[in-house]
Amino acid sequence: MHPKVKEFIKNSLDLCKAKKAIIIKNDSIKQELIDSLVKQKTLIPLKREGSYLARTDPKDTARVEEKTFICCKRPQDGGPTNHYEPPAKMRKKLEKLFDGAMENKPMYVVFFAMGSLDSPLCRIGIEITDSAYVALNLLIMTRVDDQVFNKINESGEFIACLHSTSALGKTPAWPCDPENTVIAHFPETKEIYSYGSGYGGNALLGKKSIGLRLCSALDKKQKYLAEHMLIIKVTSPEGLSKGLMAAFPSSCGKTNLAMIQSKLPGWKVELVGDDIAWIEVRPDGFYAINPEMGLFGIASGTSDETNPLAMEAIKKNTIFTNCALTKDNDVWWEKMTPTPPEGLIDWKGEPYSNKKGEFAAHPNSRFTVSITQCPNLAKEFHDPKGLKIDIILFGGRRKDTIPLLLEMSSYQMGVLFGSMLSSETTSAAKGEVGKIRHDPFAMLPFCGYHMGDYFNHWLELKKASTRANLPHFYLVNWFLKDEDDKFIWPGYQENMRVIEWIFRRVEHHRKVEHHFLGNVPLIEEFNFDGLKISEEDKTKLFLVDPKLWKKELLAQKKYLQQFEPKLPEMLIILIDKLLEMIPND
Repeated sequence: MHPKVKEFIKNSLDLCKAKKAIIIKNDSIKQELIDSLVKQKTLIPLKREGSYLARTDPKDTARVEEKTFICCKRPQDGGPTNHYEPPAKMRKKLEKLFDGAMENKPMYVVFFAMGSLDSPLCRIGIEITDSAYVALNLLIMTRVDDQVFNKINESGEFIACLHSTSALGKTPAWPCDPENTVIAHFPETKEIYSYGSGYGGNALLGKKSIGLRLCSALDKKQKYLAEHMLIIKVTSPEGLSKGLMAAFPSSCGKTNLAMIQSKLPGWKVELVGDDIAWIEVRPDGFYAINPEMGLFGIASGTSDETNPLAMEAIKKNTIFTNCALTKDNDVWWEKMTPTPPEGLIDWKGEPYSNKKGEFAAHPNSRFTVSITQCPNLAKEFHDPKGLKIDIILFGGRRKDTIPLLLEMSSYQMGVLFGSMLSSETTSAAKGEVGKIRHDPFAMLPFCGYHMGDYFNHWLELKKASTRANLPHFYLVNWFLKDEDDKFIWPGYQENMRVIEWIFRRVEHHRKVEHHFLGNVPLIEEFNFDGLKISEEDKTKLFLVDPKLWKKELLAQKKYLQQFEPKLPEMLIILIDKLLEMIPND
């Protein structure tokens, strides 16, 4: 092994005092990991082929944004949306937490890659963890093979990731230390440390930590972007294909759109990625890859009606986390079927009482499955050059103001509306239900550097490509409501109608109605065939209300001003221009 690799392993052994190091360079250890997890009752075998259920500690069920830190050398580089800790101070804290954290436990050393080794965007890492559950999930979510192992040991270049669930000394089925959890990122030295949580987003450090936080910071000086976006390939009945990316805050339907099954004759949608997009900007356009090898999707709400392709993908070889267990040894979650089956065991391992307010499956219950099991996987997933992107969507959960579909008039306007992305909080999120939460580019919890610099990076990248090859930007909103608080748009598979219109518009086959904000479809040119939507509601779907938008733009301007003096002046200029253009009452 390369001296740098040996040094990282030795230093981790010495600090954490693990009883032994287990090198994982391919998936030959997979069954051994599963057997050990079943033995310690972390995994429960299911009747689905090769599938298992895990139950976490009730205090370790989601990402912990308040305990996630960016430890860059200069505090101003982190910006107001990140929790900052000086590197030296954080290292002292981490040293205490990790001291003896793996005593009497094995230490798994996982060599992995994010993205194909042949891609210029590929990042290679080593995650050292005391969790067999984490090691097993990494085998699904990242590329772990002999080629990656050899590449790391040839170059000695890697992102160093150290993870421990707990130093408390006891060995329950789900060890964790929620009171002392910390996830720390060091962009300049390419290091990530995670202590106290075994949950995916906190512990699978190739995912949000490398995939977004670290890589967004590393990419800011290059013609790259690391984005919280889905990637799909859309093909028309004529056989013409376009690449589409979309940024949605949580609970806004990102995975459902990524795996949409078109009901429109002749139209086909294929999956490249459902969560993370790494983008290289070239003179001939934006090219995106999915750096992950698996899906870490929210189970609750997924059904044959809402996402049939996901349901097909998870029929076998899947790790389920915090789902309910049926009496015939299968999993269940809310909305999988209209009513819960009899004899359920809930996500905490207790008999399910079906009382109001109680969940059989945790609202953030998850499935981990290889992306190769998705029936609609595009061949471009395997292409190291990536998929050329023609269309970028931004979408939030808003009951009013934002129309179903709005076309941006320019690249700069696209960046502005990405920076103004916001969504209403849901019951699954912390805070008041229905409160507007700003989430620029859906990157609020994931941007590893100052948002002002991030917006500027997007604006500057326009120069790296020719005008004809820049993507077209659109704002979408599936969640408009009427006066009775009912959704106007049916959503789910019917969202393909919006994609159809955008595709035709990019091909110059659709006319629009011009507004001060941008353009909306003409009702007669949008495909409403077969939908039970009144003429009044059709008008509401594409309504641009001047009063609501004046309020919206003023609120967005106030929000964006917190990023000054790094905020690009262009964004405020554009907002002021829009405010001037609002029609008088």
